[in-house]
Amino acid sequence: MKHFIVEIIYKAPIEKINEVRDRHRAFLDTGYEKGIILMSGPQVPRTGGIIIARGNSMEEVSEFLSNDPYQKEKAAEYRFIEFTPVHHQEFMKEWI
Repeated sequence: MKHFIVEIIYKAPIEKINEVRDRHRAFLDTGYEKGIILMSGPQVPRTGGIIIARGNSMEEVSEFLSNDPYQKEKAAEYRFIEFTPVHHQEFMKEWI
């Protein structure tokens, strides 16, 4: 598996983000259920968000996230950073 930090960059006003947020979070729940997403949350300050994800390829993760309501509503863009987790907490062993 390959691992990614996904930066969500808001492109719409915060009012639009707030309008879409519940659908976005419900969508992310499907990623948790499929084992694609480990964690996610808003940046501070709220200029976007961060997702820690995994998949067989960047294309696979990108394809999954292309169905995110933030993308479908053109409210945000995504930046993908692939990394290799060489050190991690013991409790993460199965996820890595």
